[in-house]
Formats: sequence, structure tokens, C-alpha cells
Amino acid sequence: MKHRKRTDQMHPVIFATSIFALIALWQVAAILTADPSIMPSPLAVLQIFQAEALSGELWVHLIATLTRVLIAFSLAMIAGCLIGIALGLSHKANLWFGPWIVVFQNIPALVVIVLCYLWIGLNETAAILAVAVNKTAMVAVTLREGVQTLDRKIEDMAQNFKLSRRAWVRHILLPQLTPFIAASTRNGLAIIWKIVLVVEFLGRSNGVGFQIHLYFQLFETGYVLAYAFSFITIMLFIEYAIVRSWERKAVRWRHA
Repeated sequence: MKHRKRTDQMHPVIFATSIFALIALWQVAAILTADPSIMPSPLAVLQIFQAEALSGELWVHLIATLTRVLIAFSLAMIAGCLIGIALGLSHKANLWFGPWIVVFQNIPALVVIVLCYLWIGLNETAAILAVAVNKTAMVAVTLREGVQTLDRKIEDMAQNFKLSRRAWVRHILLPQLTPFIAASTRNGLAIIWKIVLVVEFLGRSNGVGFQIHLYFQLFETGYVLAYAFSFITIMLFIEYAIVRSWERKAVRWRHA
């Protein structure tokens, strides 16, 4: 136990060192390129970030993108978990609707985005729905696999103790599905925010994707990197400060 605790305490140091090494590699690439219009240095991008933050422009677009990500992510997780659990618990449902999941999982995100814009219009509803649809199938597949790997011994114990359906879901089903939900959360956030950028790139008037589109047209690489890394920083915070912390607490019962 002591050794495990010591290893956990090293994680922030390793994380900081890893990020520093990545920045150093970026700096080397900027020096070798010797062209700020193609590969600006980390300091130059940081200065752009500070200027955009002080002007307030950065926060307007960050909040717009983050709002879309959180709404689309919530819709995809709720729908995907319900569908995945239902398919995992019902063999017949999986036989009938499993192919649907495969179809939706393999439709390119760009096609879904374009169709939503064509059918619904260039509005916020279409943008969020396009993102949520793209991720729902992936969550459903992960949760379906999780249900199909449930420990049958624990299932038998639940039946012997005649647990109610609500108690079974709370104490048997959800704890065993936690790793799969955590995996869907982690992958979902990583994928959804990238799809949101494409949605904003194609048909929104604000957001990080809109700004990247704008500065791409102006060939301002530094601004593109500043807006991209600003949101990556938020995603890193969510991953390490929220998702991983919740995951450790949720699976603590496995090591008891």
C-alpha cells in the first residue's frame, strides 16, 4: 500500500516533466523551421494567448465551444448508456438493433454534420445534435460490451438475496460498469470536442473552431495554435482533475 501511494504522488511530477518535454520539442521544431509563420515558438503562442485573453475574445469563444461540448457529451452519454445497457441485457434487442449501432458507428462525422445542417439548418440545435449522434453509437458499443462481461457470480448472489431492481442497478450493475463508463467518458470528451470544432468550422459564428477557421484563412498559425491549445488545456484539466479522480473513487471497492 505504501508503494502504491508513493507512485501516485509521483504522477504530478511525471505529468509536468512530460508536458515540459513536449514544449521543449516544440521549441526545437520552431528553431529548426526558422519561420514563425509556419512554426511559431511556444513563447510567441503564449503571447498571442495572453493578448486574446486580456481582450476577452478568447473567453467568449472558449465558453461557446465548452457549452456545446458539455451539452452534446451529456446527451450522447445518457442515450448511449441507456441503449448499450438495454442491448447488453437483451439478446433479442441486440440481434435486432445491433446492426443499427454498427451503421451509425461507421457513418463519417462530416456526413452527419452536413446532413444535420441541411435538414435542421445552420443553428445551434443542428450543431449539438450532429455531435451527439456521432458519439452515441460509440458509447452504446462500450456499455454493451461492459454488460456482457458482468460477473455472473455476483449476479447469482444478487438473486439469492432477492435484491430489488433499483438496488441491483445501484449496487451490482453500475459499480461493475464504472470502468466502461469512465472509458466512454474519456474517449467521448476527446472525440466530441474535435467534432465540435468541425461543426463550428463549417457553420457557426463563434467558438474555437470558428476562430481556427478565421485564422486559417489569414494564415495565422500562431493564433490557430493559441486557440487550439487553450481548449486542450481545459480538456487536460477535466481528464486529470475530474475524470481520473472520479474513476479512482468509483473503482475503490474492487481493491477493498
